[in-house]
Amino acid sequence: MLGEILTAIVTPFKADGSVDIQAFRALAAHLVANGSDGLVVTGTTGESPTLSDEERFQLYEAAVDEVGDRATVVAGTGTYATAHSVHLTARAHELGVHGFLVVTPYYNKPPVRGIVRHFEEIASVTDRPIVAYNIPARVVLNLETDTIAQLAEIPTVRAVKQANADLAQARAIVDLGLDLYAGDDDLVFPFLEVGGTGGVCVHTHVVGPQVREMVRLYREGDVDGARRVDHALAPSIDLLRVVGNPIAIKCALNLLGHDVGGLRLPLVDATDEERDAVRGCLERLGLLAAVPA
Repeated sequence: MLGEILTAIVTPFKADGSVDIQAFRALAAHLVANGSDGLVVTGTTGESPTLSDEERFQLYEAAVDEVGDRATVVAGTGTYATAHSVHLTARAHELGVHGFLVVTPYYNKPPVRGIVRHFEEIASVTDRPIVAYNIPARVVLNLETDTIAQLAEIPTVRAVKQANADLAQARAIVDLGLDLYAGDDDLVFPFLEVGGTGGVCVHTHVVGPQVREMVRLYREGDVDGARRVDHALAPSIDLLRVVGNPIAIKCALNLLGHDVGGLRLPLVDATDEERDAVRGCLERLGLLAAVPA
């Protein structure tokens, strides 16, 4: 529907803290040329909590213009306020995005009937696919399988981004007829084994071709080959664990020559120690030459 490998793209900033649209365009084109079927724009990896609505819309417009003819553009329009989410979704629809990523409302912890109403209201302003984003570690509650089943009754809720390692629930999502995307990068291969579509990934900023190869091998029946690629990607998972997302991946991109700038508070740049750890992971992946001792 939206592709197998989607990268949750970072938002580059200039030295003055403003959004760098040209750097964003360049990165978007690079990602699509290197393994990504699509991009998720203004997810939390894109520092969406610190972006104004107008900045979001500029990014959607730039993404559609830059890569929309050859990749999908999925707008992260979910917030913890239904009216705001509806507003963002309606405008992103007008700008031509191909789908929407809608996270479980966070912090206010609505009951199931409120969550369902939230998604229904968002779906009322677009006929394009919605990916429900279940990330218990960040929103404090898990979308239980029966709740996901209720969301699946909304015609345009077509997929789930699942940041939850429960393989039984992952299988249940597939059985509901929904596309299953790994919401944690180390879940792509395990989810393929239970019928998953692919992943909404962060490590594909730097290992997109390798993840694409893993999926290709699996689809062609070479499960052992895919598993070997998955094991070889371990340093990219370690990289993301150096420091909270997206600090580490922005550090990695800058080290690799993609000038994505810094971060907006309350996120901060990687420390020297964290930068050295990120560099070490890139060296293990063969993406940077080792620095002589």
